[in-house]
Amino acid sequence: MIYANLPSRIKAVTIDSFLLIIVMYTLSLIFNDLENVPNEVKVGCVVLILLYEPLFISFYGGTIGHFYSKLAITDATDTTKKLALWRAVLRYLVKLTLGWISLLTVTTNTRKQALHDLFAQSLVLEVA
Repeated sequence: MIYANLPSRIKAVTIDSFLLIIVMYTLSLIFNDLENVPNEVKVGCVVLILLYEPLFISFYGGTIGHFYSKLAITDATDTTKKLALWRAVLRYLVKLTLGWISLLTVTTNTRKQALHDLFAQSLVLEVA
């Protein structure tokens, strides 16, 4: 088992950030071209964008950025299991709240866990 290093994690976050920017920009162009897009549709799109990371981590073991960076998010107590949705949401909320500060602990512990990983009891592993 190889724990993910800081550069790999930053690479994954960068990929996901660019992906979400492209999705938001594309949606804004579509909404501008269409007349009378219901607010429920717009809110639904925002909710899905916000839940992108927790949903992908819970259902697939990582986001598109994680997959491209060859990383997987697992349960820290059983690395054969994916993270439960509520823990993936908790992880994401702590990550959003602390921002880059959360990554400071990656280099200080043996399992290379960021603060959001410690809160959610998750591990980020390198996959072959």
